[in-house]
Amino acid sequence: MTDYTPPAIWTWNKENGGRFASINRPIAGPTHDKDLPVGKHPFQLYSLATPNGVKVTVMFEELLALGHTGAEYDAWLISIGKGDQFGSGFVGVNPNSKIPALMDRSGKTPIRIFESGAILVHLAEKFGAFLPTEAAARAECLSWLFWQMGSAPYLGGGFGHFYAYAPTKIEYAIDRFAMEVKRQLDVLDRRLGEAEYLGGAEYTIADMAVWPWYGALAKGLVYGAGEFLQVQDYKNVQRWTDAIALRPAVQRGRMVNRATGELSSQLHERHDASDFDTKTQDKLEAAS
Repeated sequence: MTDYTPPAIWTWNKENGGRFASINRPIAGPTHDKDLPVGKHPFQLYSLATPNGVKVTVMFEELLALGHTGAEYDAWLISIGKGDQFGSGFVGVNPNSKIPALMDRSGKTPIRIFESGAILVHLAEKFGAFLPTEAAARAECLSWLFWQMGSAPYLGGGFGHFYAYAPTKIEYAIDRFAMEVKRQLDVLDRRLGEAEYLGGAEYTIADMAVWPWYGALAKGLVYGAGEFLQVQDYKNVQRWTDAIALRPAVQRGRMVNRATGELSSQLHERHDASDFDTKTQDKLEAAS
């Protein structure tokens, strides 16, 4: 590998980012004018079924499963590969141009919420669910929630990028982030060896935040790296992953805004509970 000496001043003079080079840029703000659609429900979600997007759709489906009818939502597909996140309407909800983005229209004045952790906390506090109120339990839950926020970039933007997406394989970068991801898996495995869920005995927003990333990793569903990282060795993570995957609300949440995989698992938009039965891509394509 050729040695690289950084210049005194970095300039953006070529595409960078491997598979995602077309949507990477060093500036913020919109690239085009495009209003966001608005449906009939109190909550308008603009997202995609990446791990960060799944956190929020799982939360909505779990709230609805508990009987919180006020949590009804419209979920609109944001195609990040096409640059939908750089439309003026989306940037107005999330100036960081990342999914998910949420508009809470349940009150007199609409409220924007961006960053998946902020959305989970907002919904948990609004409906009094999946976030303990007792001080110690709340602190434990929030600690694991923010652990995910700080740790997942090393899994995705670090390990995932250099292992699966970078245009060249760099041994140092892959080794560096593989070591960190295995350390993170060990952190989770030790915690889940002493408690059923991350926050303790109860399922919370901490589990909803961590599972889409690390549950998928534990089953070898991201980056094709299951064997490389020997994910099967983390027995407590496997137990926790399997238990959460059995939850009907989690199964529904994983389908919302999904645009890849089996057609029967893809519900590009969600506007009603019946959409899971009638508007998955296999049914829509068969009807057309």
